[in-house]
Amino acid sequence: MIFKNCTFFNENFEKEFGDIEVENGIIKQIGIIDGDGKDMAGTILIPGFVDVHIHGCAGGDASDADKAGLEKMANELAKHGVTSFCPTSMTLPQKRLEKIVETISEYKSENHKGSKIAGINLEGPYIAMGKKGAQNGDYVRAGSTEEFDTLWEKSNSLIKLITIAPEAFESDEFINHAKKYTGVSIGHSQANADECKAAINCGINHATHLFNAMTPMNHRQAGIVGTVLDDDRVMCELICDGGHICPTVLRNAFKILGEDRGIAISDSMRGAGLGEGEFELGGQTVFVKPNGKYAVLEDGTIAASISNLHTEFKNLIEFGIDFKTALKACTINPAKSINEDKNIGSIAAGKCADLVFLDEKLDIKEVYINGILA
Repeated sequence: MIFKNCTFFNENFEKEFGDIEVENGIIKQIGIIDGDGKDMAGTILIPGFVDVHIHGCAGGDASDADKAGLEKMANELAKHGVTSFCPTSMTLPQKRLEKIVETISEYKSENHKGSKIAGINLEGPYIAMGKKGAQNGDYVRAGSTEEFDTLWEKSNSLIKLITIAPEAFESDEFINHAKKYTGVSIGHSQANADECKAAINCGINHATHLFNAMTPMNHRQAGIVGTVLDDDRVMCELICDGGHICPTVLRNAFKILGEDRGIAISDSMRGAGLGEGEFELGGQTVFVKPNGKYAVLEDGTIAASISNLHTEFKNLIEFGIDFKTALKACTINPAKSINEDKNIGSIAAGKCADLVFLDEKLDIKEVYINGILA
C-alpha cells in the first residue's frame, strides 16, 4: 500500500512531503514513489501516540485481569490515535498482580485488533503510604526482588516500568536488581532531594506523573520534582489534561525538560470516555463529576484522569508548547522510555506503520495500526 502526497513529520520530527509505502505492517520506504496509492493530500501525518501509563478507559481496566476489558481499552484508544499502550496496574496483592500480568501477556500474544500492547507498567505496590494518593493502602508494602522476579516471569518479560518510593524501604538492592530488566520509576514517594538523587545514581531513570504524589520543589528544598527536572538521566511523565498540572507549570516543565525528556501520559481510568458517573479503581470507588477534568475519591483526592493522548497533544499546543515538543512527548519519548523506539514512535523506514492522519484542526481523520485501518 502506498500513501501518496503526505505532509508528514519525519524521523527527526521535521515537516516533509512525500509518499510512504507500507508492506506487511512495516514502513518499507519514504520518498517520491512510483505507482498508484491512496491520496492523502490535505491531511497531516504524525506517528501513532504511545501511552505508557494508562489504567483503563471505555469501561475496561488493566487491573481487572480481563481480556474483554483490555479489548475495550484497545479499541477505544485506537479511535484516539493511540497505537501502542502499556496497561498499568495499581497497588494490589501479589496474587492479583500475577493474574494481571499473565492476562495482559496472553492478550498480547493473541494479536487482537486495536491499539497494541507495548508492555506492562506496574504502578506500585512498593510505594509510600504518605503519598499513596488513590492507591489502596492495605496493599502498600516494601519492595521484594522475589515478588518482582515472579511477576517478570509470569509477564513473559513484558514489564517495562515499575514505580517505587525509594525511601520507603531499603531500596538499593531492589533498584539494582530490577533495572536489569525494566525501567524503574520514582513516584508516590516522600523522598527528599538527597534520597531522590541517591536513587537516581542507583538506577532510577523515570518519574511517575511528575508533580503528582511526590515531594514538591520550592525555593529551599528541591524535593523529587526539582531533583528529577535537574537530572538529564530521568525522563518525566506529565498528565496534560489541564487539571492535574496547570498550564503555566506545564510550560515551565517543558522549558526545562526540552524536546527529549517529557512524556505525556493519560493515567486514565475505566471511566474515560464514559462521561460522569461512579467507577471502581484499584478496589476503591471514584467519581467523575459533571464537567470534571479527572476522577476523584469521595474525599476529593484526585484519583486518575479521564483524558487521552490526542486530547493532551492538542492541549499542549493550546497551552503554548511548540508543535515538535508536544508531538515528541506523545510519541518517540514514551517509546524511548520503554526501549521500544526502534519499532514505534516515529515515521521511518523499518518501523511499524502506526500512522495517524489529522485535519488542519488536528482532529483525527484516519488511524492505521501496522498499516491496517483501525
